[in-house]
Amino acid sequence: MFLFNSIKKVFFSISLLFLVLVASPNFSQAADSTGAPAADASPATAGSPSIEKGKSLFEDNCKSCHAIKTIEVGPALKGIEQRRDRKWLHAWIKNSQKVIASGDPYATKLFAEYKGAVMTSFPSFSDEEINSILDYVKAEENKKDEVVASSGGAGNAVKTDDSSAGYVKILLAGFVIVLFLIIVVLVLILSVLKKNLVGNADLTEIDADLVNQKFDIGVVVRSKGFKLIVGFLFVAFVGKAALDGVMHIGMQQGYAPKQPIAFSHKLHAGKFKIDCSYCHTGVRKGKSANIPSPNICLNCHSQIKTTSPKLEALRKAVENKRPIEWVRVHNLPDLAYFNHSQHVVVGKLECQTCHGPVEKMEVIQQYSPLTMGWCINCHRETEVKTDGNGYYDNLVKLHAEKNGTPMKVKDIGGLECSKCHY
Repeated sequence: MFLFNSIKKVFFSISLLFLVLVASPNFSQAADSTGAPAADASPATAGSPSIEKGKSLFEDNCKSCHAIKTIEVGPALKGIEQRRDRKWLHAWIKNSQKVIASGDPYATKLFAEYKGAVMTSFPSFSDEEINSILDYVKAEENKKDEVVASSGGAGNAVKTDDSSAGYVKILLAGFVIVLFLIIVVLVLILSVLKKNLVGNADLTEIDADLVNQKFDIGVVVRSKGFKLIVGFLFVAFVGKAALDGVMHIGMQQGYAPKQPIAFSHKLHAGKFKIDCSYCHTGVRKGKSANIPSPNICLNCHSQIKTTSPKLEALRKAVENKRPIEWVRVHNLPDLAYFNHSQHVVVGKLECQTCHGPVEKMEVIQQYSPLTMGWCINCHRETEVKTDGNGYYDNLVKLHAEKNGTPMKVKDIGGLECSKCHY
């Protein structure tokens, strides 16, 4: 009877542990890691120097208007050499307006098809550079479409866990399987013991009740232990929510106000790959990044979607010679000083470091908390980009001799109060 009672307690304990493990989010991730092969996140092998050069030129000069396999602002480039030979393409890329003015039938048709949009001319490109771009286009059009796992949008490959995390998940999954097998064995043992004990005349009344006992969820719910656990969890969750609310007073993380023009960063910075500094002209020159003026918008929209009703506010702003009243999203208190050029040019930080994945945002929002603690923590962890900057040569040498660790922003005064408050 003692053996039966002990095995029953062990069974319920292991069953509870099994349910907790299966319900945890880590187990579902472990199942994914053992049940399916990880996505191949290795980068594509580098091509020939000509193709690599063509890729660089294409991304810097062509990508904002053209794609290889889809129509964007301009036509898709797939099969371009089947439609026109390289001699014609050289003339077109160097001066498309001249080719149109010559009465070339294909150029005239293309100009009419895209409603008079004039392609930017590149007279400075050499024949070798144009050939490298065409080589790159040809190499890309011959590639098979690859299926890439994504997170939050196309083209964002899921970063696989490192090997150590993968091993932990595999061990966790194995442990859960072992627990399940133990539970099965215990169920069989309890079943056999119960069959042998039922009908045994030597059992006392208390033992007989124990053998024939059935699980009653109501008894568990009404027990003091269950009420104590539920009460503790309730107080803990409410306390945590209240503490988070107090800690976030004055923070605007996630703030995404409605703007006078529904400008999509996802379309312009994401799909068309327009560089941030093209619109935010001050980001490399001074303290403020600057909000683009209407004439910057019209650089493109004088030729593209000129009659779109979504641009009515833009047209009115130009006609009335009044700026567009954009709603400011990122605000720092007046007592804090921040310089964009210092971080972007000298610090070599990407815009996404502070502003998040802007290229995926349909409506721009404040991504980071922008608190004092957040800034200070960045200064503590960020290494100073000293490559190619002779200003730091002697300082880097002295720091390496003294500390033997990479020089971080905190090591050059990044934690001094007067850096941001003066």
